[in-house]
Amino acid sequence: MATETSMVFTKSAYHDVNPSPKNPTKGGWKSAIFIICVEFGERFAYYGVSGNLIMYLTLVLKQPLATAAKNVNLWHGVSAIFPLVGGFVADSCFGRYKTIVFSSITYLLGLILLVISVEAIPLEHRLPPFFLALYIINIGEGGHRPCIQTFAADQFDDHLPEEKAAKSSFFNWWYLGIVLGAISAILVLIYVQDNIGWGWGFAIPALVVAAALGVFLTGTSRYRREVPVGSPLTKVAQVIVAATRKRRLSPENDGFGVCVEAGEGGDDMTRSLARTNQFRFLDKAAMMDEIDRLPGKKKDWRLCTVNEVEQVKLLFRLIPIWLSCLMFAVAIAQLGTFYTKQASTLNRTIGSSSHFQIPPASLQVLPGLTILIAVPIYERLLIPTARRFTNHPTGITILQRIGVGIFFSILTMIVSALVESRRIRIATEHGLIDTPKSILPMSVWWLVPQYVLMGISDVFTVVGLQELFYDQVPEGMRSMGAAAYMSVVGVGGFISSALITVLQAATARHGDEWLKGDNLNRAHLDYFYWVLACLSGLSLVLYVVLAKGFVYKKLQRDDEV
Repeated sequence: MATETSMVFTKSAYHDVNPSPKNPTKGGWKSAIFIICVEFGERFAYYGVSGNLIMYLTLVLKQPLATAAKNVNLWHGVSAIFPLVGGFVADSCFGRYKTIVFSSITYLLGLILLVISVEAIPLEHRLPPFFLALYIINIGEGGHRPCIQTFAADQFDDHLPEEKAAKSSFFNWWYLGIVLGAISAILVLIYVQDNIGWGWGFAIPALVVAAALGVFLTGTSRYRREVPVGSPLTKVAQVIVAATRKRRLSPENDGFGVCVEAGEGGDDMTRSLARTNQFRFLDKAAMMDEIDRLPGKKKDWRLCTVNEVEQVKLLFRLIPIWLSCLMFAVAIAQLGTFYTKQASTLNRTIGSSSHFQIPPASLQVLPGLTILIAVPIYERLLIPTARRFTNHPTGITILQRIGVGIFFSILTMIVSALVESRRIRIATEHGLIDTPKSILPMSVWWLVPQYVLMGISDVFTVVGLQELFYDQVPEGMRSMGAAAYMSVVGVGGFISSALITVLQAATARHGDEWLKGDNLNRAHLDYFYWVLACLSGLSLVLYVVLAKGFVYKKLQRDDEV
């Protein structure tokens, strides 16, 4: 190890972060509770708007099913892509706290405009302001989502053993809080929207967001705040440019690579990473040539530290994992679109003599309830049991956890296809195949297994992605890391919309177009689910191959132990 290090530009053999402990009177769970409140409000509002959006577009705005599904997927996609911008702004300019406050205010303004568009604007002119309000909500969410979870995790100091242990289970309980917000919205708001009115159905989320923002602001004095470190993408670009400039450099033959004294060009707020052998072409960014030997200040676009190079390698390692998880996001995108339309065609009464009908979108509460049950079981039973066999602190690795979730998403699509085939068979047997508004003599509870499997999939993959993109990115890019994991869902939504378009075009050539019009009974939705199951299976194979070659982040001090 010493021989390799002498060939490159490095800051220090032992570079520590935050030599003085963080303020012990701030942070910890007593601060995280306030942050969880504002996240609860945001999730309550988001699911209150998105949960029944497919029904509003088809029933009120009279959009065809495929068009409405693509619009919902597009909106979900944009809501998950905007956090990349919000995370960049937070890490480089304003910091997480200010970004959360500004974005929450924007979010609230979007909700208010949504209420106005539904209540005060005539139906024939409603479409533009309605979608404008939706995308203003996306802008607010773009700043909120990448910062809020990272800001909450920042309240736990890795240098304090008891807080580091608390953070290890933080992501599970954090996701549990998110699910509580989603469940509350689905149980309350969807009923209000279907039975009282859309105006109140969108006004209640605005009131909750306003109250949650007030609670968040009352905890201001308790928070630990990280200082913005400047544009993280600039450092990435500097490493790539420096490595490209020195692509012909050969340290073995030319004798380059003189070690530079510690402290030059370093960032004292960043812990030193151990050197790795992946992406060796980037190492040339830290090698010195004749120009670098000239006296004067180090030129950032020609010479970088080992630590800066290793930080870029962290990002490069995550890109293949990100790509291999996209089909998982395509599968879960069906939750708020076709699943809801399926439920609307089935018998939703409770009991033989009851006149109460379950709102179709309310079934989206089932994945949340599954998560509420599964997370404590995972924490208290599965982790200790797995730990006895693997000796791993968390029972299984983060990547293993994600892989298990992807496997469950495949099972979800298979079960969805089988249930949809049964639904079509019953419609055919009772002569209802061409009457799409008729309620079929099939209980809505047949859909429960696919919703439950979706929840189990989320427990493994979504929480795993949250932890992976927090733990395995450079410390100064953790807001961007959170945004990157969210963008998996966003790009998955785009792919789902594109896949619908491609399948419609391909099948239309043969005279039997899939997912066409408003008749779900002739949409061949079961075929669509089988396609998603097959594509998800291929993506799991790719994921396993990539995960086997993944190298986890390792600090220099850990490497020397």
